[in-house]
Amino acid sequence: MRVLVVEDDKRLSAQLKEALEKAGYAVDQAFDGEEGHFLGDTEPYDAIVLDLGLPIKDGVSVLREWRKAGRATPVLILTARDAWSEKVAGFDAGADDYLAKPFHLEELLARLRALIRRSAGQATSSLDCGELSFDTRSGTCTIAGKDVPLTAHEVRILAYLLHHKGRIVSRTELTEHVYAQDFDRDSNTIEVFIGRLRKKIGEGFIHTHRGQGYRMADPDAGARSFNSESLK
Repeated sequence: MRVLVVEDDKRLSAQLKEALEKAGYAVDQAFDGEEGHFLGDTEPYDAIVLDLGLPIKDGVSVLREWRKAGRATPVLILTARDAWSEKVAGFDAGADDYLAKPFHLEELLARLRALIRRSAGQATSSLDCGELSFDTRSGTCTIAGKDVPLTAHEVRILAYLLHHKGRIVSRTELTEHVYAQDFDRDSNTIEVFIGRLRKKIGEGFIHTHRGQGYRMADPDAGARSFNSESLK
C-alpha cells in the first residue's frame, strides 16, 4: 500500500515516513502544497496525509482541487489543535478524517488503516480469504491459524490483493501501489514476488489471468465465479 505525506515540517515528515515504512507502507513525501498537489493529482495512492498549513498553496486549496478533478483517494488532514475552523474547511473540501497536532503516531496509523479499509469496502482490520487471514494492524499473515513469515514487499502485495479481493489487479497497478516514487520500479519483479507468495501461502489463493493480472480468491469458492480457462 502506498501513502503520500504532504507536510512542510521536515522533522515531522521524516517521523511520519519512518513510522509508515515500519508499518509496511511505501511512502512519498511533499513539502509544499504545489508539489503535494502535483503528486496527488498524477500518482495513485491508497491514502494521503495532508497538512493544511502548507507553503505556496494551502492544504484546503490542494484538497479542493483534487476533489474537483475527481480524485477520490482517502485524505487524512492534519490541523493545529485549536483551529476548529480549519477542520470544518477541510471536511467541506473533501477530507475523510483529521488529526490535531500534536498526535500519537499509533493513532495516525490506526486512522489510515481504517480509511484504506473503508475505501476498499472492508469493515474489519482482519482481511480474510478462505483459511488465510491478514491482520492489517500488525501486518501478519496466518493460514489455518499458523503464522506465515513474509517480507515487507510480500506484505504490501498481499495486502493490496486482499483489499481488492475478487478483482483482477494488473501488474502495473500492483507496481504503482507497492513502490514509492523514487524506487527503481520494474513490473517484472512483481511476478517474482507473486511466485514467492504462492510458495508460502499455497498455489490456490492468487490466480493469474493472462494478459490482465492477478486475482485474490478463496481456493474453494473463488474459482467457481470465473471461467477456469482464463486461469493459469
